[in-house]
Amino acid sequence: MRIDSDQWGEIMDSLTRNKARTFLTAFGIFWGVFMLMVLMGGGKGLQEMLAHNFAGFATNSGFIFVDNTSEPYAGFQSNRVWSLEMEDLRRIKERVPEVDVVAPSLMVGNANATFRDEQSSVFIKSFTEDYGVIESVPVSMGRSLNASDEKMCRKVCVIGSRNAEELFKDTISPLGQFIEISGVQYQVVGVNSKESNSIAIGDNVESTVYIPYATLSLVYNRANQVDFLGFTVKGSYKVSEVQEKVAAVIKRAHRIAPYDTKAVQMLNFEAMFGLVENLFKGISILVWMIGLGTLLASAIGVSNIMLVTVRERTSEIGIRRAIGATPKDIIVQTMSESIVLTLTAGLFGICLSVLCLSLIENSVPATFAGSNFQVPFWTAVGAAVLLSMLGVLAGIGPTARAMSIKPVDAMREE
Repeated sequence: MRIDSDQWGEIMDSLTRNKARTFLTAFGIFWGVFMLMVLMGGGKGLQEMLAHNFAGFATNSGFIFVDNTSEPYAGFQSNRVWSLEMEDLRRIKERVPEVDVVAPSLMVGNANATFRDEQSSVFIKSFTEDYGVIESVPVSMGRSLNASDEKMCRKVCVIGSRNAEELFKDTISPLGQFIEISGVQYQVVGVNSKESNSIAIGDNVESTVYIPYATLSLVYNRANQVDFLGFTVKGSYKVSEVQEKVAAVIKRAHRIAPYDTKAVQMLNFEAMFGLVENLFKGISILVWMIGLGTLLASAIGVSNIMLVTVRERTSEIGIRRAIGATPKDIIVQTMSESIVLTLTAGLFGICLSVLCLSLIENSVPATFAGSNFQVPFWTAVGAAVLLSMLGVLAGIGPTARAMSIKPVDAMREE
């Protein structure tokens, strides 16, 4: 459909003849596209922010914690205190083949770290190479802990970003320095990233100090004890399918009633990831329904306005037909006006939504830096194509009305 300069002049003259009506009609399209883009971008950004909280955790991971027993069993009374042990790792690996990696962890709370005259409260958490597969420890400076640190029981640590700020005051690099925790000197080999996951097992990652498992067990005389276990499952297995088998193995080993629902506590991160994903799928569907509904209503408004315009121009269209205008000329004229109005208003909505999403993205706290609120380029292109299609649909009714006008009827109306 080719439009020459004269036709463009006629289109602009028709659209600007009644400025208030054209503006209000275009605003409906503009607002529908703007809201659709902002809701889509905002939903995407919020999803990335929420996913950022879980960053570092394997999506197929689960965790095992202990609590007092709630049922008497095998000669033991209820409310018995018990704990996990290193032998539980071997039991799970041997008896639950669906488990891929299983790793222990120890925790020590309410500790203080000191460096010269500075002090910072810390939460201590052990680290093994296998545990790093389940929950990674990203560092912004230095390195993470490794298998050699564990094997050689090195007194090294990775400190939280807040601990680094409080202990070293940005005057010297924490790397290579020695901090004291509970009378023991540890060399700092890394600093946890500020952009680390906000959800953690234990305390906030910004105030958590990671120490090799063997070192922590030796220093605090924890011997064979384990505070909690983390595990991942193989291939296509689901954590929800495997966790009951894992719990059964542990209950059998520690003489806990199989029907005791309190003693062995499970945290299923796979289910949490799935819940978040399903939540935002539902939000995405709702956004599209709202946005498309708004656009459709706006397209209907455009169609109604174009019908009014055609009725007002009955005499003009009839005269054009009488002096030789072909049906194609009338179709091009009417459809062009509808498409130009719809597409122009929609593009303004897209541009403003991109600007607003950029402002929102730039105002996101540093903790969630990297969350992308912008709508993908091809989604914006698809929205423009959709607007063109809506413009065509909105012009069908007015075009049919224009084609039905006969010169005689136009002269009679005149």
